[in-house]
Order: sequence, then C-alpha cells, then structure tokens
Amino acid sequence: MAQSKALLVLENFIAGKFVPCSSHIDSYNPSTADVYCRVPDSGKEEVEAAVKAAKAAFPIWSSKSPLERSQILNKLADLIEHDLEAFAQAESKDQGKTITFARTVDIPRAVYNFRFFASSILHHTAECTEMATMGCVHYTSRAPVGVAGLISPWNLPLYLLTWKIAPAIACGNTVVAKPSEMTSVTAWMMCKLLEKAGVPHGVVNIVFGTGPKAGEALVCHPDVLLISFTGSTMTAQRIMEKSAPHCKRLSLELGGKNPAIVFDDADLSQCIPTTLRSSFYNQGEICLCTSRIFVQRGIYSEFLKKFVAEAKTWKVGNPSDPTVNMGALISKEHLEKVRSYVKKAQAEGARILCGEGVDSLTLPPGNQKGYFMLPTVIAEVKDESCCMQEEIFGPVTCVVSFDTEEEVIERANNVKYGLAATVWSSNVGRVHRVAQKLQSGLVWTNCWLVRDLNLPFGGMKASGIGREGAKDSYEFFTEVKTITIKH
Repeated sequence: MAQSKALLVLENFIAGKFVPCSSHIDSYNPSTADVYCRVPDSGKEEVEAAVKAAKAAFPIWSSKSPLERSQILNKLADLIEHDLEAFAQAESKDQGKTITFARTVDIPRAVYNFRFFASSILHHTAECTEMATMGCVHYTSRAPVGVAGLISPWNLPLYLLTWKIAPAIACGNTVVAKPSEMTSVTAWMMCKLLEKAGVPHGVVNIVFGTGPKAGEALVCHPDVLLISFTGSTMTAQRIMEKSAPHCKRLSLELGGKNPAIVFDDADLSQCIPTTLRSSFYNQGEICLCTSRIFVQRGIYSEFLKKFVAEAKTWKVGNPSDPTVNMGALISKEHLEKVRSYVKKAQAEGARILCGEGVDSLTLPPGNQKGYFMLPTVIAEVKDESCCMQEEIFGPVTCVVSFDTEEEVIERANNVKYGLAATVWSSNVGRVHRVAQKLQSGLVWTNCWLVRDLNLPFGGMKASGIGREGAKDSYEFFTEVKTITIKH
C-alpha cells in the first residue's frame, strides 16, 4: 500500500552488515497510534546467522587487550553522544516517553554505560595466594565466555540494551542482542555507528523480532552460552526452562512491586516531589518505580492531600512538548491492562483520588488516539488486592497508612517481588534498621534512583537472579580459572 513506502523499515545487523528480512511486524508511535516503523520478524534462520557471525568473531575480539577494547567502547560512546539529539527524538517517538526524559536520562545513560565499562575493564585484579609449605602459588585468571545472548525490554530501550552490550563486549565476548520489537529504532541507529567506532564485524549482532520467535531461538541456541535478560518474571521462567538443558549461565533482572515507606518524621518537602517522580516518571514504566506508598498514620491525611494536589499538576500530552511531565504508554494493550487494575481497585471498594476515571484528560489534536493516561492515585486499598500485589507498570500508585515500624516492614515484604524500596525518615538509626530488614536488592533512603554503577544492581525473590554492576557484570561475563604453580 502507498502508506508503507513512507514507513521506516528496519533490517537486522549481522556480521557488520544490514540484512533484510522477509517478514515484518508493525511498530506504532504510542503518542499517535499510527504505524510508523516496520521491524523484522526474525526467527531461527536469522538467529542462526547472527550466532555464526558472533562465534566467528570471538577469537579475534577476545584476544584484544582490555585497553584496545576500552578505546573502541569510548569511541562508540563519543559517536552516540555526538548524535544525542537524533537518538533522543527517535527514543521519544518510538517509546512514547517525553523528549525531556529521553534527552536527559535515556541517551546520556546509554553513553555513560559504554564509558563506565570502558573504564572499569581496566581496573579488575586477579586473586593470588601462596602455600609456602607446599612450594605452590595459586592465582586466578578470567576469560570471556563466548557468545552472549542479550534480551532487553521496551521501557528504556537504548539505556538497558547498552547496559548489557557494554560489559559483554568489554570483557571480550561477542553478542547477539534482541531488543523489544516495540522499541527497536535506537538499537538499529546504534548499529550504523559500530564500524566507525572500530567494532569488528560480528562482535555485535542485532536480531529484531518477538520473544516467542527470535527470543526463543536465541535462548535455545546451543552456541549461546549465557543469557542476560531484563523483562517480566513470566518470560524469565520460560527462559529458565529453555536454558536448563544447556546449563546456560543466566542473569535475570525482572519486575518489582516497590514500596516507599514514609515515617512521620519525613521531610515532606523532599519526599512528595521525589515520590511523585518515583511513581510517575517515564509513565511509571520503570521497574524501579514506586507503586505502594506506606505512610505513617500521624501524617497520612497531610501526605495524601499534598501528594494528590501535586499529582494533579502533572501535564500529560505530546511527548515532544518540553513542558509535558508524562508521555504515552507503550501500546494500546498495555494501556488497557493498566486501566483494568484501576477498575479492579474500584470494584474492591478502593478510592481513586485522581487520574483515571476521575479527571478528564485533554490532548492536542494529533495525539487524541494515543495511549495516554493521567497519574492515578488509589487509597483505601487492601494489602491483598491485586493492585498491591501485582506489577502494574504504569502511572498508578497506591497510598495506605501504617502504625508501627515492625508492621510496615512485614507489609512491605509481603509480596513476591523484592527489587527496590525507599525509606523516608530523619531518624538515622531507623533508616539503617529498616533498610536491613527490607527484602529488596536496592534500598534508597530520603532519595530515589541515585545510582553508582560500581555497586550491585538486581533483585530478590521473583525480581531476579544475579546482579549487574562493575564487579558483578565482570564476573557474569567471564569464566574464572584457578591455576596452581609448583616451584
């Protein structure tokens, strides 16, 4: 049809070349609901070609020194940074996020991911012990594993893809990556820069497509020795099943149902704006977003009043408008899923204080078919409600009261997830006590989303297996060997 000629048509990137695919998937602009891109619908054949290319490139790439690999990673970071505005515009259009968020968070972090691992790869040290009585010295050696399969999600497309590619290739592995079929454009744009950065052909291969076809082919391939996945717990269970016959090494960063605990001595002037961001940033489509807010009874009414008032000031609309706080959700199906949780809460007797079904949403003419939703605050919801137990992954947060420290720790831990938590209190002793008792891989106190990439990132329980960060990613993407020398 005539319209398709104007669409952006992506191609897989295999062995340093763009390779056309025989079938495609429509990709939508979430803010307009228009198809604007066609993404390869890859399967076993395309994955096989990509793995073959990665396997062929491994001997040369793995033999390069850490310094040589570091220089190439830094060059790639420079090239992405040079095109930062083009990447930000593409990310905003593809994912629905605001141009401001893409410009200030997504793309700068993607650049920093390469620079960070380009630096950290130069500073790892090996262990050594001596057994004088036996005349022996022991030391450890680390080597890249081989071909890594990397599967990244749609919420922070380039940000999370580079968080996997950077450590994998810094350590000397070659990769086959599969971004989400809903947000593939910035990965495709990055492929155009790889040769210019000095990345040898076959070191980074990108295969576009769905999880059930391309993702499953990648996970099941016997020559893909390790899988790094960020996404849903349900998909991770499938990956574990399919990887088991091959004993693959897995790093799984999964969902969250993250609590914020606000004690009565919290500084609300800092707590409320930060908790609004932690609830509604990126349309609430971040695994670290707050979706359960526990407020001590003495300040519950005050908190709720101020929090709802501030939430109502958030502007939702065209992502390219720099005054907008929230853009569009990723898809029509996802929007309907998020809305269904609000309806369930209402059916259970909870109160919707602002947002979905309560306030009217006015959108510009070009965005009226887009997948938009207002920041939504729910109160008087029971702990056992699906809204308090399941990951919604949208601009919805529940606010409930509590009385004692012991009570709130038990309630905060009473979910299957354990990714992140936030504690608000001016009592230093209490902050340490509560942080120690929360079943979360990350605990922020009196702040949110302050990250040091050196330190471990990951969750407990159904929020994942393994950790990512300077030391943890290095250990995941390398094999350790103990060598004993008798002299």
